Amino acid sequence: MLERSGMDITTSAEPSAFVIGVHGDVDLHTAPALDAALARALREAAPRTVVDLSGTSFADSSILGSLLRALRDHRERERRLIIAGPMSDLVSRLFEVTGTLAAFETAPTVQVAREQ
Repeated sequence: MLERSGMDITTSAEPSAFVIGVHGDVDLHTAPALDAALARALREAAPRTVVDLSGTSFADSSILGSLLRALRDHRERERRLIIAGPMSDLVSRLFEVTGTLAAFETAPTVQVAREQ
């Protein structure tokens, strides 16, 4: 039986970016918390949202739905959404298999994403 550790979201509103840290597992049960953080990012004044996936150990297709909806919403408001890593092998594989990573602006680290 596969045990999941759950998920913890951290947020930081900075002048250059609203940073969302995703720690643990993202699945059908935890994705709503990510959705809420992404919606909050759009209410902030920062020119970009950075989603830090470096602490994400597992993700299913729920994360893709959340991020793709957020990407659409950010583009509609002429805001940037950047996915930052480094990502775990499991998370990288999800993006690779689905071919969705190319849809996103990416950065190797949060610090690089803040400066882009």
